[in-house]
Amino acid sequence: MSCLASCCAASTCGLCSSVASGISKKSARLAYCGLFGLSLILSWILREVAAPLLEKCSWINTSTHSEEWFQEQAVLRVSLGNFLFFAILALIMIGVKDQNDRRDSWHHGGWIAKMVIWFLLVVLMFFMPNVIIKIYGTLSKFGAGLFLLVQVIILLDCVHTWNDAWVAKDEQKWYAALLVISVACYLAAFTFAGILFIWFNPSGHDCGLNIFFIVMTMILAFAFAIIALHPAINGSLLPASVISVYCAYVCYTGLSSEPRDYACNGLHNKTKAVSTSTLILGMLTTVLSVLYSALRAGSSTTFLSPPSSPKTGGKKPLLEGEDVEEGTKKKETEPRPVSYSYSFFLLIFALASMYSAMLLSGWTNSSESSELIDVGWTSVWVRICSEWATAALYVWTLLAPVFFPDREFF
Repeated sequence: MSCLASCCAASTCGLCSSVASGISKKSARLAYCGLFGLSLILSWILREVAAPLLEKCSWINTSTHSEEWFQEQAVLRVSLGNFLFFAILALIMIGVKDQNDRRDSWHHGGWIAKMVIWFLLVVLMFFMPNVIIKIYGTLSKFGAGLFLLVQVIILLDCVHTWNDAWVAKDEQKWYAALLVISVACYLAAFTFAGILFIWFNPSGHDCGLNIFFIVMTMILAFAFAIIALHPAINGSLLPASVISVYCAYVCYTGLSSEPRDYACNGLHNKTKAVSTSTLILGMLTTVLSVLYSALRAGSSTTFLSPPSSPKTGGKKPLLEGEDVEEGTKKKETEPRPVSYSYSFFLLIFALASMYSAMLLSGWTNSSESSELIDVGWTSVWVRICSEWATAALYVWTLLAPVFFPDREFF
């Protein structure tokens, strides 16, 4: 165990001391992303090398276990430490509404202390009994599913912002660009669906479940376009097409996660390549989602903004009917609202920690080969349900203004 702690210390302490001193308020969000990325790298490394070390720990190796089980333990224990770090910070930051709150400086500063606490939490998790890790592994399945929904919200926010920005230019070339990209995305979605038929519906096998998943993806793509272009809906083809491509991709990740001995998995002869590509795409999606949430958190119109934050469209004078001297004094003492919810922002990292643990541990299904990542029926159904939830959320963003015309939707 001391060897494991030494390895962790060597890889983190040097980075902590050099980076922490240079982090300012503007770069704090990226610093949280960097710390989360460090936890992913640490989980990946320990998954590959920590199994022999964990076998020597009597409180972990309590009975006969496979190598895959020890790999799963390494990932879950790093994830639990990371989750506790961000979850505790999220609880501490509940209710922070202005920058005069002392907790505002805690959120942006104290990085050496934060990194030490993060490191100690991760190391402490390797001394926890197996029952706690087992409970966390079960809870992580639900937390990972919730994070997938957060990814969908982030994607919807990004696509609608992109569409609104180009429409606001009110020029013919931008409308043409929207149309070209929308058509290209739809062609890509249906072409990809056709390829899925070839890969996951091999001849000579009854693959009704796979056919159902793929056909549902194509039906949803058609439905998105019909609803978005309906006269009663203030929709656009660009978000519909991008969501269609995303649903096709999620369908692929679900089908590719089917067990390698399943006859309808036409990619089973390329197990290692498929599992590695799934890992890279999944990890890249996770990092990009968290990074995008960090950058979007600075926008006052994003879903991360608290109700008290100023809106970018509001240009109402702050001072009315007062002389300049009195206005200056008031401005100096008036609290400045925070631009985003610190608590919700940190909660995203906590959920992402659960999701990355499930991704690296195959959703705690150690019956598959250790070379395979994110494989098993649990992963399949989580992915497919995530696709359907994406479709439901997108359709709701289109229909909600019709059902509730008196409410304002951002």
